Amino acid sequence: MSTAMEEDQTIPKQGLENRLAKETSPYLLQHKDNPVHWQPWDAQALKIAEDFKKPILLSIGYSACHWCHVMAHESFENDSIAAVMNELFVNIKVDREERPDIDDIYMSALHMMGEQGGWPLTMFLLPDGRPFWGGTYFPPTAKYGRAGFPDICREIARMCQDESEKVLDNAKKLTEALNNQNNASFKTAGLEQLSPDVPLGVPEDLASEASENLARQIDLTYGGMRGAPKFPQPLIYDLLWQDWLRNGRNVSRETVLITLSGLCHGGIFDHVRGGFCRYSVDAEWLVPHFEKMIYDNALLLDLMGTVWKSTHDGVLKDRIEKTVGWLFNEMLISTTNKAQGNNIAFAASLDADSEGEEGKYYVWTTTELASLLGDNFSAFARDYRVTDAGNFPEGGDVNILNRLPPSLNNDNFEEEAQHTQSLDILARAQNLRTPPGRDDKILADWNGLVIAALARLAPIFQNKSWLDKAEEAFEGVLHIMSYEDAGFIKLAHAARKDSRLNVSMAEDYANMADAALALLSATGRVDYLSIAENLIKTLEHFYADGRGGFYMTASGAEALIARPHNSYDSATPNANGTMVDIYRRLSIFTGEHEYRNKLEALIKTQAITAIKHYPQMPRYLTETENTRHQASCVIIGDPSDGGFKLLVETAHAHPCPGLVVHPVIPGQNPPPHIPLDGTTNINNASDKMSFAFDQPTAYVCKHYACLPPAKSVEDLIARLNGFLHAAVLNIE
Repeated sequence: MSTAMEEDQTIPKQGLENRLAKETSPYLLQHKDNPVHWQPWDAQALKIAEDFKKPILLSIGYSACHWCHVMAHESFENDSIAAVMNELFVNIKVDREERPDIDDIYMSALHMMGEQGGWPLTMFLLPDGRPFWGGTYFPPTAKYGRAGFPDICREIARMCQDESEKVLDNAKKLTEALNNQNNASFKTAGLEQLSPDVPLGVPEDLASEASENLARQIDLTYGGMRGAPKFPQPLIYDLLWQDWLRNGRNVSRETVLITLSGLCHGGIFDHVRGGFCRYSVDAEWLVPHFEKMIYDNALLLDLMGTVWKSTHDGVLKDRIEKTVGWLFNEMLISTTNKAQGNNIAFAASLDADSEGEEGKYYVWTTTELASLLGDNFSAFARDYRVTDAGNFPEGGDVNILNRLPPSLNNDNFEEEAQHTQSLDILARAQNLRTPPGRDDKILADWNGLVIAALARLAPIFQNKSWLDKAEEAFEGVLHIMSYEDAGFIKLAHAARKDSRLNVSMAEDYANMADAALALLSATGRVDYLSIAENLIKTLEHFYADGRGGFYMTASGAEALIARPHNSYDSATPNANGTMVDIYRRLSIFTGEHEYRNKLEALIKTQAITAIKHYPQMPRYLTETENTRHQASCVIIGDPSDGGFKLLVETAHAHPCPGLVVHPVIPGQNPPPHIPLDGTTNINNASDKMSFAFDQPTAYVCKHYACLPPAKSVEDLIARLNGFLHAAVLNIE
């Protein structure tokens, strides 16, 4: 049998070189000069592994990841370690943001090994792609209780040679488990065990029970799940806030307010430039990993906007405005090419590091601050917790600006507002520093989250510029990412400059459809409805599982060892949970029973999994509750009429959970369930009276039974208050 080195000499020349220079992903390009013979995930790399029976070393990360940079500097830039990797493996590098499907498969495999996930993800695969062992970050020499990376590489290669049966058996079991997990995530088997009287197949108290149990896990001092590190997890707090609004459970309210207060005052929020970092390494939200992702900020904007409807808190409003400002100032990019013209969209992320140091761009010494702020320094240092000793464990005497301990109240905000000028001075000083790298690829699913959040916030705060930018970005993403194929509108998942990756995920369609329907609610433009329906048509044709749910990848996509198929939310919502909301809104906007049937089928398909694993499915639970208590508000009128505008703004700003706002403007017809003669439950079109757009009227409906029409703001608020628990109204 040939040795690995002898096999290397027979591999085509291109297999012996680092091939990442031709890629467009900023993360892959970060590794193009490594001495490791990195291959992108493609047919050529997989064929080399198969032909020469070499195991694959798969490394997955992303450009903003601090520990990915650490492992790169320590191991992948080291000639001797790279030589070991090149001798023993076919080395493949994957950007997890470009290929979330690949990341999902191998991260799931790592979890099945009993290991905690994270990035960089380091997996060892058979030549056919089946995993048999893995981990995350490995140091170059033994430390942190971990073996050194080159030693691990040698041991893995030895096992493949000397214990091949054991390796094959492990790979077989892991691959079977992956496929079994996917097949088990969506099933109708077991639904017959539920009472036929259970609406939608989901117990009525499931969301309430989930909220109660989740609330017990919240740190009631600083917010967030107990312990460290802490991640924002806005989807969980959406569920808890809904529990407060519907059920009046005060502990749910407190957990959300305490968590948001910690997030808004801690170092995880960038007090100078706006925006939230991905997570905090400590329990107090003080010390972040400084990478900023647009998906975190989009979901937090949605959550903060929802909570602000009830609290009207100055701190929340400030953090919303600053975060939107950060998105517009630092993450909005313009693309120009001959085929598509000028378009805008949002870049993916900002790096944690600059000049090779984590957080260097964001931290301050007292000397720097005193020099920049002059007479304002003392008050600023007191209010932003600045000390000579510093508070950044990794940075010596430097400070992370923060407003801890947290307090969500307007008095606290008024104190903070006095430092606006000082924060502007610091922002200008930062402009002279080397900024962190920006991953400027455009991701359809993440852009959908941002655009939807902006479309929901704009009418709440009556900010037309936010809505204009949301519409412009939506159009830009469609121009950049969409293409027609056999009568279907398809979306590319990722694009950068003139390159487009025509691989797409279910989340791309679900999130962009969510954005389209949010824009419809904000503008009344029915073309957004047709776009959403076309996107869902593609999703249903290529991603449906035949049981009511959706796979992550398309039916004609590249064959991987498993086809990802699950219900669980990660840092972003799972497409299946989002689709519960999409189908609910489509059924309201169109009045078509087909959408309602699909909605109920999707909910039932996931019911058994939700009952067993509800902490992992907050979006599904939130939207199932919104379906159970379906609330809509159809507002008929002329957009130029001040009364119509007031009714629309009032509906958008009301805390009624899950409310679907449907403006109907001249040239459109109201949905069929609206009783235009002012009575309820009229379904016969011949019984309905004509209407006039110069008489703005709001129809508030629960399911398809409508309350008497509201022609004033006071009447509309009274109708919508009926969806809130009495405890909520008493606080307000």
